[in-house]
Amino acid sequence: MHALAGQYREHGHDPVLVVPGPASDVTWQDGVPVVSVPAPVVPGMGGYRVVVRPTAVERLLDQLAPDRLEVSDRTTLTCLGDWARAAGVPSVLWLHERVDGVLRAAGPGWGAARVTPTVGRGLRGVASWHNARTLPRFDRLVATTAFAAGEAERLRALQVARAGGIPGMPRAVPPLHRVSLGVDLATFGPDRFDPAMRADLGPGGEAVVLVVSRLSREKRVDLAVDAVARLRASGRPARLVVAGAGPLAAALERRAAVAGVPARFLSFVPDRARLAALLASADVVVAAGPIETFGLAALEALASGTPVVASTTSALPEVVGDAGAVGAPRPEALALALQEVLDRPVAERRAAARRQAERFPWSAAGEAMLALHGAPVRVPAAVPA
Repeated sequence: MHALAGQYREHGHDPVLVVPGPASDVTWQDGVPVVSVPAPVVPGMGGYRVVVRPTAVERLLDQLAPDRLEVSDRTTLTCLGDWARAAGVPSVLWLHERVDGVLRAAGPGWGAARVTPTVGRGLRGVASWHNARTLPRFDRLVATTAFAAGEAERLRALQVARAGGIPGMPRAVPPLHRVSLGVDLATFGPDRFDPAMRADLGPGGEAVVLVVSRLSREKRVDLAVDAVARLRASGRPARLVVAGAGPLAAALERRAAVAGVPARFLSFVPDRARLAALLASADVVVAAGPIETFGLAALEALASGTPVVASTTSALPEVVGDAGAVGAPRPEALALALQEVLDRPVAERRAAARRQAERFPWSAAGEAMLALHGAPVRVPAAVPA
């Protein structure tokens, strides 16, 4: 959100960010106002907050009087689509996660249970019911990858098949657009490689396998721990480094110790320069989450010249391309993917990673969103000959 707001500001617009926080507050970041609304922390979710009084956000929007609205919360804030329609404000809903994936991560059976017959034959489960009731509230939908778009496309296909409409769905599924997120190619780069940090993280030339993630259930960092254990068992000296915090931190540390994996848990790394050095100094980054819809940390790794190993079931294969390797979300498959990447010549794999990241500048994301909004894009002034 901050990166896109910066793009909008560069093109002469006045973005305002509304985010959940511990209390009502207004701060400024790079010239963009950030308005916090009170929202409690969700237990077990690694710091996520949820707005429990969406009417307070509606009152705030009444005061701000925006001429465009983007919503990035598919839980309590989907009602803002109705606010926008009543106010005559064009609205966009970002599909940053898949509801079916979140429910699967929450526990077995959630994604398959039938909860209501009113949404029509073929729409099974909580996820489909939720999508049928919420997606049509907005004028447009934006997905960052084909994987992220999957739920909305299935709902649209059912709508087409049932020309008479779907009971329980208030309107037709709105137009769906694909807009990739971006990466800060200046902050994250191969030149951030730090020889001293590399020697400290991987003494004796051992491979440094890095995870940058929130340590919560859906991220499946346990798969990375077990994959490194298998990698070491195959004869490849390797160490695990984990940057991130969350409710599973202590359990993951115990898991690494029991598996005999040399591991360093750094907790959350707030210093972006240090994070950039970590990413550039690792040999490979693992993004094992099976339901990731884009993977910004993985893209930052690629920009840093570090290849990525990811799960085949996520959107990461679309982002990583050939600048890494993928495997099923199982330790043995991810270990084989790690082995494949580490066997590649270092210079080649680092160059391939950077090339892939350069396909995702934030400028492209900003211009695509402005075009979708029908908002002006500032054309750079011509340079005198």
